[in-house]
Amino acid sequence: MSRPGFPFSTRFRVRYSEIDGQKIVFNSRYLEYADVGLTEFWRWADLARLGPEWMEAEFNVVRAQVEYKRPFRFDDLVEVFVRVERLGNSSMTMRADLCHAETGDLHAEVELVSVHLDLDTRRPKPIPEAVRAALLAIGA
Repeated sequence: MSRPGFPFSTRFRVRYSEIDGQKIVFNSRYLEYADVGLTEFWRWADLARLGPEWMEAEFNVVRAQVEYKRPFRFDDLVEVFVRVERLGNSSMTMRADLCHAETGDLHAEVELVSVHLDLDTRRPKPIPEAVRAALLAIGA
């Protein structure tokens, strides 16, 4: 399935251990699902080809927001659509839409804001130009 504005998606099933007593997915799992999507997105984007500028870049999440639309249930097939929503000087906003892969219904929208850090000072630093160019090339 495709979703306008999202260059990438990945799929997986809800496991029994991810549901609660109401037989729906625990709220906290939606952030984990977004993280699975982001991990696969970065693999797909292949920014490792940039070498140290990407491999030594350090982005820390400073804000996470989940807007729940409807619950996932055991054995639902989840499709996570991922995109770079916004690039700032030292920050990046990622968006992950969690959809039911068979119906296409949107179950949650997740927004994660990360800041590129200097690990020695723990202060924000500008995103390297090669990284910025690569992110813009995939639709940021």
